[in-house]
Amino acid sequence: MRKAAFMSPIISIKNLTKTYDSGHNALSDVSLDINAGEIIALLGPNGAGKTTLIGATCGLVRISSGSITVGGFDVERQSRQARQMIGLVPQEIALEMWTTVFDTVRFTRGLFGRAPDDAYLEKILRSLSLWDKKDTKCMELSGGMKRRVLIAKALSHQPKVLFLDEPTAGVDVGLRREMWDVVRDLKAEGVTVILTTHYIEEAEEMADRIGVIAKGRILLVQDKVELMSSFGRKVLTLQLQDPLEQVPAALADYDLELGAGGHSLRYSYDTRAERTGITRLISDLAQAGISVRDLESKASSLEEVFLELVEETA
Repeated sequence: MRKAAFMSPIISIKNLTKTYDSGHNALSDVSLDINAGEIIALLGPNGAGKTTLIGATCGLVRISSGSITVGGFDVERQSRQARQMIGLVPQEIALEMWTTVFDTVRFTRGLFGRAPDDAYLEKILRSLSLWDKKDTKCMELSGGMKRRVLIAKALSHQPKVLFLDEPTAGVDVGLRREMWDVVRDLKAEGVTVILTTHYIEEAEEMADRIGVIAKGRILLVQDKVELMSSFGRKVLTLQLQDPLEQVPAALADYDLELGAGGHSLRYSYDTRAERTGITRLISDLAQAGISVRDLESKASSLEEVFLELVEETA
């Protein structure tokens, strides 16, 4: 089983609450274990608490109650040891603009007390397609390249855990997919990756587990494949021989959706139900004089699952 490949939790968050002086409750009794070597995607709408959760785990946000350990180190009582375990790629692009790419990555490594290792830094820059930019000042880079430099800085001290907070926001599709490859390589090297993203396909493509957070609470954390199958929704698209102007009244109970131009019908059903209703639908279509020339079944996307979960808490 895939889960057995993971070691014990490298991050353990217990009953975490964060209330700001304004009274805003950003996190409410959040508990979450993150396994060593996995990629977990945290999904949630704006203001859900994702960035606050990352900040608290990285020791950048003081928690109101609860506890967080990283690699066994308490982030408040053993902050230095815990922070050395973590690499953070923030949403905001904050770089030393007059410094070259190589110098800014080397400087960050030094801040964590790591001995110089230019060969390792070269490896990181090459993996991020930055080596040919090593002598370029950060101010001269494109937005996508600056984001790559942020990742290089986060990896400079060889952390065991990497937080990526909206890492591909504003990045073109080609560059986004290249960065996905980098993340997969990091996982292969044993790095634990925690990803927040607005791009649902990013989570669907890369994550082992999905966590959904809304209004400061974790709604669920589940294996991606299990999560999508547990919702059990599928859509059957029926391509029609002849177009329809409207769905016949005799088929109203199926809640069919007529496609553009009347050339198709969409039927949603639950795969977990004892009966899907498909056989009866095909029979009733024939009785209504509607000929079907092709069928296509598609499972719910992660985006549909996510929206359904969040809407339940609205």
